[in-house]
Amino acid sequence: MSGREGGKKKPLKAPKKQAAEMDDDDLAFKQKQKETQKALNEAKAKASQKGPLVTGGIKKSGKK
Repeated sequence: MSGREGGKKKPLKAPKKQAAEMDDDDLAFKQKQKETQKALNEAKAKASQKGPLVTGGIKKSGKK
């Protein structure tokens, strides 16, 4: 057992993945995802302009 073999061995490099060809269904799905993400971002920006919905804070009971 020589000193050079100690420690972890490097994993073999995986071959690069080929670019998958997309058909019409995949493209439509990607487009729909982009639109929903855009709508979600717009709604989030619109909601952040207004103040907080709840202003009451912590409610205390009458018991002491």
